[in-house]
Amino acid sequence: MTNPDPNRVLVLINPNSGLGVSMRLLLDTFQEVWDEGDRVVSYQLSKSSEDGVRKAKAAIANGIGTLMVVGGDGMINTIGSQLLDSKVTLGVIPTGSGNGFARHFEIPLNPEKAIRALAQGKTVDIDVGTANGRPFFVTCSLAWDAALVKTFEKSPVRGILPYIFAAAYELFDYEPEVFEIQVDDQPSEHVKYPMLFTIANLTQYGGGALIAPQACEDDGYLWLTYARRSDVPKLIPQLHKLFDGKIEHTPGITSKKFQTLTVTRETPQPIQVDGELMESDRSVEINIRHRALKVLVPKDEESNAK
Repeated sequence: MTNPDPNRVLVLINPNSGLGVSMRLLLDTFQEVWDEGDRVVSYQLSKSSEDGVRKAKAAIANGIGTLMVVGGDGMINTIGSQLLDSKVTLGVIPTGSGNGFARHFEIPLNPEKAIRALAQGKTVDIDVGTANGRPFFVTCSLAWDAALVKTFEKSPVRGILPYIFAAAYELFDYEPEVFEIQVDDQPSEHVKYPMLFTIANLTQYGGGALIAPQACEDDGYLWLTYARRSDVPKLIPQLHKLFDGKIEHTPGITSKKFQTLTVTRETPQPIQVDGELMESDRSVEINIRHRALKVLVPKDEESNAK
């Protein structure tokens, strides 16, 4: 493997992501603000998850120093997972539906502004969660909050509104189970019929919904947020707190800070990992890898999530 050259940049684009982003505008902006000085910028399309992984691995082997992903949280996970514990930096130009990763780091949601902001950005080392060994950067969910992804994936339309419809549909269809959980070295306990059961590495799902407002990307901890079925009626009128950073103060919501978590469910069920479904058996082991990924973020004075 060749040592990474910080002046070599690969822009990896998901052509199917986003809400009508102009490819020409993306390329023109990259060429204007990135392809200058000693930098050498190249471009490739990610035709599928497998294709993206193959190209990411080849880029690492060939000494790319920065890998810029143009896509949503799912693609960020797929490509970023190849960079763990390496010296290659991940850059993100958000073109997804929720953009939880970009929102946490205040990367502009406008792709052109994001390209300009990151051209003068800084590199930080962030934590990465794992669920049965599968990395996640934003969130992992195990209950209704995972099941709704199944419905959302069937929608031909992307954005927050279809996600809300999927959530409403699955709310009536989902059958909760009893979870047995063990947090760090504490005694195990039973959580009766959780509807919401999310583990967060960063602050939000996406779309401005802050599921773990206190989450810090590099403190060596994850956050568990859950709510039981019996608490749902009193939670619904308080949903606005999910967007104003006060969800953990809502009656019926339980939040725990941890490093290791074991969850045993009654039956095998898929789980949500950064917006993608992953098959899982009854037991799910959640761990954290401290500062395992290098990420390019805007400098503080350039941050702008508008």
